[in-house]
Amino acid sequence: MTHQLVRIGFLGIAHLHSASYVQSLLTMRGVEVVGMWDHNDAIAAEWSSQYGVPRFASADALLNAELDAVVVCSENAHHRPLVEQAAGRVKAILCEKPIATTVADAQAMIDRCAATNTKLQIAFPVRFAPTVIELKRQLDAGLLGEVFTVNCTNHGSMPGGWFTVPELAGGGAVLDHTVHVIDVLRWFFNAEVTEVYAEIGDSLLHPGLGIDDAGLLSFTLSNGVYGTLDTSWSRPPSYTIWGDVKLEILGERGVIYADTLHQYITVASNAAGKTRWIGYGSNIDRGLMTDFVEMIRTGGEPSITGEDGLRAMQVALAAYESARRGEPVRL
Repeated sequence: MTHQLVRIGFLGIAHLHSASYVQSLLTMRGVEVVGMWDHNDAIAAEWSSQYGVPRFASADALLNAELDAVVVCSENAHHRPLVEQAAGRVKAILCEKPIATTVADAQAMIDRCAATNTKLQIAFPVRFAPTVIELKRQLDAGLLGEVFTVNCTNHGSMPGGWFTVPELAGGGAVLDHTVHVIDVLRWFFNAEVTEVYAEIGDSLLHPGLGIDDAGLLSFTLSNGVYGTLDTSWSRPPSYTIWGDVKLEILGERGVIYADTLHQYITVASNAAGKTRWIGYGSNIDRGLMTDFVEMIRTGGEPSITGEDGLRAMQVALAAYESARRGEPVRL
């Protein structure tokens, strides 16, 4: 089978996911990773060398290289200017989550892409976990009957670097991890969060960090479902993997529990200095990139839209407001 050649570039590679995204693209037939650019010379040089992807001197130079699409993996605060710079010069943009750090920036990105007929997709790879896909199928089939509650976690390791700089990240663990789970719940139920109450800890787990590293959200969806989300950078360096995304959904006919990353074998290695969980089987980042490439090839619409990114981000921002005010916030 022949594939239409899809030419993709990376605008910003500061986010850790850029590594798995480029590794996925480099193994796909009919996909050429044309080049990359990042404002940090040292990081750009190392990333370019590691993955064998040509480095461009400027974002404009990369955008002039006849690309079909770009992947934006910059620091969160830089998403808007890079997306606006690329809109109208490529067919499609995949932007790392969260879409932005403010509602105004997110809306401006959506509007710019709409005005230039550029497809904007947001990187929510959890939707491509087999457990999540099967859970949605069972919910759509009515297996649980009426759903009452959802109990969710998204724990991770403290990423360090720019993730802990408020001006670049826009928020800490609550912004970083809330958006994944809220996006999945919106997808499951076709419903919006209408109210959120949050308790948030700044430097609670990592003294002196200077940004939130733990949070507990309680929320209500427009379909009447009540939920909680434990979101934190609580996994120590010795932990087996980076973290987890878990969902427990209670309905009138029972409970479904989903561990979205439970595809691993346990390996004890003296070379690694610890016991680790080594993943096998599906790769959710590859699922996301395959979906993005197929959208470009077929001319279809994004499966995860800018609006999806905006709605998920709004819940995280409302959580911060709730913690500041000490009361529930309605959306």
